[in-house]
Parts: sequence; C-alpha cells; structure tokens
Amino acid sequence: QVQLVESGGGLVQAGGSLRLSCTASGGTFSSYGMGWFRQAPGKEREFVTSISRSGSITYYADSVKGRFTISRDNNKNTVYLQMNSLKPEDTAVYYCAARQGPYAISSYLYNDWGQGTQVTVSS
Repeated sequence: QVQLVESGGGLVQAGGSLRLSCTASGGTFSSYGMGWFRQAPGKEREFVTSISRSGSITYYADSVKGRFTISRDNNKNTVYLQMNSLKPEDTAVYYCAARQGPYAISSYLYNDWGQGTQVTVSS
C-alpha cells in the first residue's frame, strides 16, 4: 500500500495553467502505474490520464488530450499533471491513484488514492 498526497490545485481563469503534484510514500514508487482522475459536483469520477511505471507510456482522455501532460519523477516519488488551456468544464476535484503493475484506465483497477485537490476554472 502506498500513501498519496496531492497538491497544486486552486482557482484559475479560463485559458490559464496549473500543475498538480502527487507525492507517494510507503511503497516502491517505480513499481506503481499512476493515474489522475477527477470528479465534478454531481458527476461520476472520470479518468483523466495515466502513466506507466517507467514513464515511457502515457494515455489521455479525449477531453484533455493536447492540453494536459502527465509525467513522473521516480527519484522524487512524484507524479505531475500539467494542465494548460484550462476550461470551466475542467473544474473538479482531482485525484491521483496508484496500482502495482501496469498503468490502467479504469478506476476500479487502482488500489490507492489521494485525498484530492480542488481545481476551479472561472470563465
């Protein structure tokens, strides 16, 4: 089991940028596929992006492709989510998640979750 702590959320105007960080402890970070998910009020949690254990493979939801970038630093036990060209519809609580093994898209395949960080994009 790994503990995850997200940071970097906040309020930003449409078109702006934010970078989220998620730092892991209690496990061998490089053995975990990592993902970012988000949940807007009244909506189900949805997949945003994921990254392989080495960082060489990434996958994005169509809604964020070309605007968001996931990366990781295994030396710092941290995964990042760079969010550019933000839109009001990106407003949500963003969660990072970890699973031992390959990266995945389904939230059901992730075992460990952070507490979430709020991102609010104003129009």
